[in-house]
Amino acid sequence: MTLPRFARRPPGRRAPVAAATLLALLALAGCATTSSSAAEYSPDKPLPTGTPSADTSLRVAGRTTQLQLQAAGSAIAPLDFAVSDWVNVGAGPDVIQAFRADAVDIASNAILPPIQAHAIGFDAKVVAVLERPQPSYVFATAPGTDISSFADFRGTKIAFSQGQSQGDTVLRTLQAEGIDYDDVELVDLPSTQFLTALQGGQVDVAPLSEPAVTKYIDDYAQDGARAIPSQVPDLLTVLWAPAEVLADDDNVRAIRDYIRTWAQGQVWAWEHADAWKKFYYVDTEGVSDTDADRIWATANKPLFPDDWDKAVDWAQSSIGLLADGGFIDKGFDAEELFDRRFEHDAAAAVAAQYTREG
Repeated sequence: MTLPRFARRPPGRRAPVAAATLLALLALAGCATTSSSAAEYSPDKPLPTGTPSADTSLRVAGRTTQLQLQAAGSAIAPLDFAVSDWVNVGAGPDVIQAFRADAVDIASNAILPPIQAHAIGFDAKVVAVLERPQPSYVFATAPGTDISSFADFRGTKIAFSQGQSQGDTVLRTLQAEGIDYDDVELVDLPSTQFLTALQGGQVDVAPLSEPAVTKYIDDYAQDGARAIPSQVPDLLTVLWAPAEVLADDDNVRAIRDYIRTWAQGQVWAWEHADAWKKFYYVDTEGVSDTDADRIWATANKPLFPDDWDKAVDWAQSSIGLLADGGFIDKGFDAEELFDRRFEHDAAAAVAAQYTREG
């Protein structure tokens, strides 16, 4: 497979962060207090147990968990620490910027942002894993195009962000369909710009998630826009944190408690689907009841494995795709991304049925 046009740019180049986002992060960094101590991060040090000290706080990038806690109320035990800021960043490149600006302590992303962070020399570790074996993205086509299948992707412009899960889905789809990178044009954009790029004809195809894809098709189907469901999963959602944050015992105690809450929030949403659909999709995101039902029909049952071998293998294959395409300088051992000391924390917080497939 020959290198794509985008890959011939300098390796390791990340999607640009919007100026407003960067300024906001820097402002947060200016007023944030650093809770990490002078201690060095060590993956060999036993994890501390118990509750964090009373003054422990974390800045969390986790909008879905924030909303699940609101929706679940007392059904989920409260956190043992204070969330000083629910920081409104989600895209991988933005989270990396927030970590580097000392504006976020823990975030939820797919596996590509930790890979990109490692590739640029930023030390952060995965502390929790959620597997989603069913595909979650949909390839939306621009109005006025006649793209109706993956075979039609040849010769098209595809929205691509190498540091986000959408980028992984694009690369895996091209690989699965036997489409060489030179047969398409990968347009370098952050995922926050995918919708406007489709609407303006800057790209022909873009991978979207729900509920954005439903809103887009509702608006543009009459103009020829189509939705082509991905056939490859976006397998991993992870919690990850800078190594500097993990060097502090109280931070680690708080993170272990957040892992518990994060996992239980996912399970609560799954077990209370009607309440969650109404709270999130209908009331928060503004989709119809019918569309909320259709979106939820494609949702994955939450799966928190207490063995990360599959996750590490998946990460290794993503590293290989990025390295082979020239998107990062070179490959590396995926184990470097994971702090296995936390391997059992999420699984221990939920019922056994949510720790295995089936």
